Amino acid sequence: MSATTDQILEQLKTLSLLEASELVKQIEEAFGVSAAASAGVVMAAAAPVAEAVEEQTEFDVILDGFDPAAKIKVLKAVREATGLGLGEAKALVEAAPKAVKEGISKNDAEALKKSIEEVGGKVSIK
Repeated sequence: MSATTDQILEQLKTLSLLEASELVKQIEEAFGVSAAASAGVVMAAAAPVAEAVEEQTEFDVILDGFDPAAKIKVLKAVREATGLGLGEAKALVEAAPKAVKEGISKNDAEALKKSIEEVGGKVSIK
């Protein structure tokens, strides 16, 4: 390869996936071509350098523990959030750390965490 192409290749290796995608769009517009077949090559070259960070959209609310004096309040909060019966909710609370809800939105997870922590539970969101 020539020195120019080597230099361009080295610069491409430093691009993030977003930057590589933008570069492909600019090349398509500038030269009136489609990079559909070769887009995989550009992405494959950029992939080892920087992987796209996907924003998490689903969260799990985990009951890590609770203040023993607040067990009843935590149990009630868990029942209200999950719709479980008394026995199932009690088993869930006593099995902490345990998932209270899985695959919910960030806002719902934050609200659930707040409601359980307000009554004495220790909660994490993953």
